[in-house]
Amino acid sequence: MKKTTGSDPAVTARWRPATQAVRAGTLRSQHGETSEALYLTSGYSYDSAEEVAARFAGEAEGMQYSRFRNPTVDMLQNRIAAMEGAEACLVQASGMAAMTSALLCMLSAGDHVVAGRAAFGSCRWILDNVLNRFGITHTVVDGTDNAAWEAAVQPNTKVFFFETPANPTMDLVDLEFVCGLAKSKGITTIVDNAFATSVLQKPMQFGADVVAYSATKLMDGQGRVMAGAVCGSKQWIDEKLSPFQRNTGPVCAPFNAWVVMKGLETLPLRAPAQSANALQVAQFLEDRGLRVLHPWLESHPQHRLAHKQMVAAGPIFAFFAPKGREQAMAICNALELIDISNNIGDSKSLMCHPATTTHHNMGPEGRAEAGIEDGMLRINVGLEDPLDLIEDLGQALDRAGV
Repeated sequence: MKKTTGSDPAVTARWRPATQAVRAGTLRSQHGETSEALYLTSGYSYDSAEEVAARFAGEAEGMQYSRFRNPTVDMLQNRIAAMEGAEACLVQASGMAAMTSALLCMLSAGDHVVAGRAAFGSCRWILDNVLNRFGITHTVVDGTDNAAWEAAVQPNTKVFFFETPANPTMDLVDLEFVCGLAKSKGITTIVDNAFATSVLQKPMQFGADVVAYSATKLMDGQGRVMAGAVCGSKQWIDEKLSPFQRNTGPVCAPFNAWVVMKGLETLPLRAPAQSANALQVAQFLEDRGLRVLHPWLESHPQHRLAHKQMVAAGPIFAFFAPKGREQAMAICNALELIDISNNIGDSKSLMCHPATTTHHNMGPEGRAEAGIEDGMLRINVGLEDPLDLIEDLGQALDRAGV
């Protein structure tokens, strides 16, 4: 059987991104399968009692229980780590499991977090309704304001937590500045990179310590399964995240891991293509006279920063119905091709009204603070012909009186 070079990180680190997306992490059984095997098992058998004792003592390599390790899950973790340029990765049951685990595994009562104000609604909910119950305080800042990050630092600040681009305002955080500030003060940066993935942006190249994902989104790319991922140094993964995850259990199912692995094979093709489609659609909406938040448009206030730290802006952006919520919903209801859905990263185009869906639980004050207006619409542009999408949006705008 041909040797599986994908299992050797020293080899996969030399590969280019497209090759990593297809082959990194691959392990082959004695059967020599070309597609990664799906190991649907909760437990493992051993040749002797001494062998299992050695594995549980950490003295021998091997599987113990699929809450701890699984061959299919291992392959996905190794592939994501290779693509990210990270020393290690653990995958989780969902994107929010990834965000929650990344925070809780290293924070204790009395610690302080600085977070970007523009964030996914559930991430803000974790800050406001989970961490505070355990005596972990936080300060929310305008992520686009470098001075605000520095001013918010307290003696007990342990984590900077933010997403860039932010959901759905498309605010960007200056990765080089904020990560550099954190390192100078011994603070760990946790970056939610789900809108870009490692294909379009690599936060660790700018000094980020931890990069977290909803793998449900672009990594899968087909809207099929739930999964999350957290990348970091081997020491941080081994000492902080792994013990927390093994004992609390937010693990990724092997089937979900296998599906995401299949999605990664085409990610280097899909992400640039969807980005190009999204830019064409965004330009149409801006030419139509609408306010559009898309980092690759010159009208975006952080256009230059986007080009500095991203390869492309991704498939997601926001625009505004000028007459508010009622008109925004009328646009959604008039769509014939684009689906109304709160998911993102899919190869199908999707649109939602954030104030009543993804960011509803933040309440009016929280939404106002995060820049979520009643007329805002978030669109995920897929792999359809962009001219068909433009025609659908055009007729929907006409019917909604825009």
